[in-house]
Amino acid sequence: MAKTKFVNIDSLSLQEIDQDAELIPLMTPEDEEEISREKLPDTLPILPLRNTVLFPGVVIPITAGRDKSIKLINDANNGSKVIGVVSQKDETVEDPNVNDINTLGTVARILRVLKMPDGNTTVIIQGKKRFEVAEVLTLEPYMNATIREVPEVKPEVDNKEFSAIIDSIKELALQIIKDSPTIPSEASFAIKNIESPSFLVNFVSSNMNLSVEEKQEILAINDLKERALATLKQMNVEAQRLELKNDIQSKVRHDLDQQQREYFLHQQMKTIQEELGGVSYEEEVEEMKKRAKKKKWNKKIKEHFDKEIAKMQRMNPQVAEYSIQRNYLDLFLDLPWDDFSTDNFDLKRAQKILDRDHYGLEDVKRRIIEYLAVLKLRNDMKSPILCLYGPPGVGKTSLGRSVAEALGREYVRISLGGLRDEAEIRGHRKTYIGAMPGRIVQSLKKAGKSNPVFVLDEIDKLSSSHQGDPSSAMLEVLDPEQNTEFYDNFLEMGYDLSKVMFIATANNLGTIQPALRDRMEIINVTGYTIEEKVEIAKQHLLPKQLKEHGLTEKDLKIGKKQLEKIVEGYTRESGVRGLEKQIAKMVRYAAKSIAMEEKYNVKVSSDDVTEVLGPARLERDKYESNDVAGVVTGLAWTSVGGDILFIESILSKGKGTLTITGNLGKVMKESATIAMEYIKANADELGIANDVFDKYNVHIHVPEGATPKDGPSAGVTMLTSLVSLFTQRKVKKSLAMTGEITLRGKVLPVGGIKEKILAAKRANIKEIILCEENRKDIQEIKDEYLKGLTFHYVTEMIDVLNIAVTKEKVKKAKKL
Repeated sequence: MAKTKFVNIDSLSLQEIDQDAELIPLMTPEDEEEISREKLPDTLPILPLRNTVLFPGVVIPITAGRDKSIKLINDANNGSKVIGVVSQKDETVEDPNVNDINTLGTVARILRVLKMPDGNTTVIIQGKKRFEVAEVLTLEPYMNATIREVPEVKPEVDNKEFSAIIDSIKELALQIIKDSPTIPSEASFAIKNIESPSFLVNFVSSNMNLSVEEKQEILAINDLKERALATLKQMNVEAQRLELKNDIQSKVRHDLDQQQREYFLHQQMKTIQEELGGVSYEEEVEEMKKRAKKKKWNKKIKEHFDKEIAKMQRMNPQVAEYSIQRNYLDLFLDLPWDDFSTDNFDLKRAQKILDRDHYGLEDVKRRIIEYLAVLKLRNDMKSPILCLYGPPGVGKTSLGRSVAEALGREYVRISLGGLRDEAEIRGHRKTYIGAMPGRIVQSLKKAGKSNPVFVLDEIDKLSSSHQGDPSSAMLEVLDPEQNTEFYDNFLEMGYDLSKVMFIATANNLGTIQPALRDRMEIINVTGYTIEEKVEIAKQHLLPKQLKEHGLTEKDLKIGKKQLEKIVEGYTRESGVRGLEKQIAKMVRYAAKSIAMEEKYNVKVSSDDVTEVLGPARLERDKYESNDVAGVVTGLAWTSVGGDILFIESILSKGKGTLTITGNLGKVMKESATIAMEYIKANADELGIANDVFDKYNVHIHVPEGATPKDGPSAGVTMLTSLVSLFTQRKVKKSLAMTGEITLRGKVLPVGGIKEKILAAKRANIKEIILCEENRKDIQEIKDEYLKGLTFHYVTEMIDVLNIAVTKEKVKKAKKL
């Protein structure tokens, strides 16, 4: 029994019974008589089946994967072993209710339950009687319903028409078994040994290759004679389909014998076409050879081309492979082998172009100028492989075009977002119909030079599937030690990519596989400050929108103050895409006024901004007062820049439980627990009575509960909030902080410092507490961003409390 193989009967036709399948038990007339005398229970658990219909008397195995189904089967197997089985109307519905099932089904008895290695449950059930769902009582933990029996109308024993239908079903079933090459002859014994007419009809209906809807229609027929007739009709269709299939196979064999004759006919047609002045394949080959002579190829490439064109000359032009070979040689001729554009080494001009197109981005610009300078001194330097990562809308993609112009090179870009087929990078083998080279080789053909600036957009959004992992294919493209011989499956030769300047862009480094990230030079493109956005709007966005809308600078003028209002009140992003949309609204308003000859203010005022864009929707968080114990200002990093957040805590009488709310992630909750345990362990040193922890419940909340929050950087903020709460002392005014904490009392460094500093400035924060190890991050930030801020660098949690928590009690302080 260890080697038993169960057949999935719901998807099995008479042509597809597996030779290795174990015989399915057959029902005798005595069994049928016994079942007809059985009385059905009033209520039954209902098991919906996705892709099959159970008929009375038939034994089938089913695999249960849904939790509800497994629970139902286990409960029933431990009890009466009787269940109601119905089919689903739509098999894609994961949790069906009464509207998703067919109400007419079959009462079944569980014969055996098997636990499979993959975690699913396989159960062998036998159909008993048909029933109809009267009323669904419950849906949990699985569907339970009251049922009523659906009686079957059987013809008289001596009904000659019914006997003829049954005989026809047997004969046709045996004929199908005989004609089908996939059904073993032993299957005919099962048909011959069925004595009961009703079981024969049900057995054949269950095993036919029909849809669930068609099987359900047959099951719903109450009159056994009518059901037998419907089954016979479906069997006739299946027999005709089998006959047609056999005819087609014999014709195919005949067609293969015709191939030699057709070859000679094609040769004659070719000669006739050439006589009439049509396409000459020899002329096409000669044209390719002439183009090849003009190419600057090395010996290896030339030998490969000669070999491939000789192969094409030997081919029959009528076969499918001929067109693939022709496309291959066309690509070979179109690729810019060893054809490079001349770099422009005017560094001042390059700097001017980069500054003209992009404001800020100093790190990227410096790296490009450094590369140009080294290339000027040494001509054969390998191109760098840069990865610009940062939030959306900061100019990562558009930077590639400026770099190409500054270097005097061609520019190509491919978007890798959502790419999941490795062949998109490496190409398909020529053996496939419709084979094509990969995106890399196609883009080089489009560029016409072997050293373009190549932008790989959204490299962090590469995905993998059963067709391969494109990010692994990119390893060869972006490795300076390997890409001198990049192998494309279609090209079947190594292509030198070492002179190509690759610039990848990404929003999130975490999704890039480590080996790929290691091959690239990472440059962080951070978000812009309000001041930078105003300058970008003034120098780039407004002139661009005026030009696109057919206006000039005389038609609309927006001052710095108004631009700042648009930035702060109507956008919340690191980049400038949203800002450009808002400026476009202002320009459209002016364009409409001019077109309709209406009066408007050429010089936009703050009131005009409100009139056109509506009330400001995105007011920035402002610092709140320190009058309440337990409220502390923290600094957070988001995908659209930095922000401030408030940690609130409160005491209520109880037994010392800690509650944390605000849609916080696991790491952030752990920070609160660490802070609480540190305070308990050092209560005496902090001047907190030990009995307080047992008398009061503590509740920590981070506002804006709809926004998910996580990360360890709020650790020091939670610690300060709890100490302020337990001591009822004020927190220092205009102070914010960020840092991870440990149980030993250490403060650890965190990331996103620049964005957090900018958020603090916007919120009028004056002092910031940071880990000592974050001092290096502050030194990398421009002085103008740090103006008006005082930094406190700490290593111990007690240092944080000494700076942040004052001696002064809050108003209406609680007596603990």
